[in-house]
Amino acid sequence: MANYLKLFQLPDAFTFHRGGQIHGGLLAYETWGELNADQSNAILILTGLSADSHAARHSANDTAGWWDFMIGPGKAIDTDQWFVVCASSLGSCKGSTGPCSPKPHTGKPYRFEFPDLTLEDIANSSVLLCQSLGIEQLHAVIGPSMGGMSALALLLNHHNYCRHLVHIASGMASPPFSTAIRSLQREAILKDENFNQGHYSATSWPEEGMKFARKIGMLSYRSALEWRDRFPRSLKQVPEHPFGIEFPVESYLEHHANQFIHQFDPISYLYLSRAMDWFDGYRYAKNRADNPLQHVTLDSALVIGVTTDLLFPTDLQEKLHALLLDMGCDSELVITDSIQGHDAFLVDQPVFTRLVEDYLQGTQ
Repeated sequence: MANYLKLFQLPDAFTFHRGGQIHGGLLAYETWGELNADQSNAILILTGLSADSHAARHSANDTAGWWDFMIGPGKAIDTDQWFVVCASSLGSCKGSTGPCSPKPHTGKPYRFEFPDLTLEDIANSSVLLCQSLGIEQLHAVIGPSMGGMSALALLLNHHNYCRHLVHIASGMASPPFSTAIRSLQREAILKDENFNQGHYSATSWPEEGMKFARKIGMLSYRSALEWRDRFPRSLKQVPEHPFGIEFPVESYLEHHANQFIHQFDPISYLYLSRAMDWFDGYRYAKNRADNPLQHVTLDSALVIGVTTDLLFPTDLQEKLHALLLDMGCDSELVITDSIQGHDAFLVDQPVFTRLVEDYLQGTQ
């Protein structure tokens, strides 16, 4: 199967978990490797909030992907062995249908007329994509960050569709601190004077709101330990104006925030951010004492946490691991001491490639 950006058309009409429908919805996706004869080697990767389908380079697009060190021939997720699928999330602005997409018949963006988006919608649309490729059951689903919660949404709504799970830096629900961070990010965007209740344009973009949202996010993605090592306090520059940028860490935040401003649509950011906060895997239990995963069939799981992760602390991975063991899954919990915080799965290449490679090899 050719490895390039493709479009999958969702069934008409696709119904959302909280109600509402879209017609002619699309998922942008890419694949790596070949699906074997019995369709038993398929791996689905579910993305974080701002990531897209281009997880790694391939023959048709040699640009490095967001997880380039992890996916490819001979790499941890070996595309000589596995057929890998990754889609831009439903609701994003990376080729899949979302709030910034044109509505059928009018051609105008959905904006806030887009149905309420949940991680269940991302999971359900991803399953439909995989089924359209002839995949009757996934060998594994892999999800970091938001993708980890989307993977749980998939398991909770499609009990027998996956044999194995790799769950990274995530949990059954967002803790209050994470929700508070995302709430501030959404507020920064909504209060930008150019946001204009969602009626912004390329020439009147909510730049300041997106910039502040990104800076707030970056503070939570990395750890104080890493900031200390990377940005010695003694290094300063002369600010251009009073209270301007003076410290290296300020320059770092400014540079990366400016890069992000026009890379992601503001309303898509709001929708996906809220979807993360809405997700609560514990609600799938009929009673407080029940295991919400009790009806899920899963052979094994690898649950990875990071001691320096502020957004998804390690107690979340410990609780998930306990639930998986309780429902009869052969679950392994690994807590790394990576200093890069929540973003460690994108940065700490030696640790995460070893963990994922060893686990996948053990599932054969």
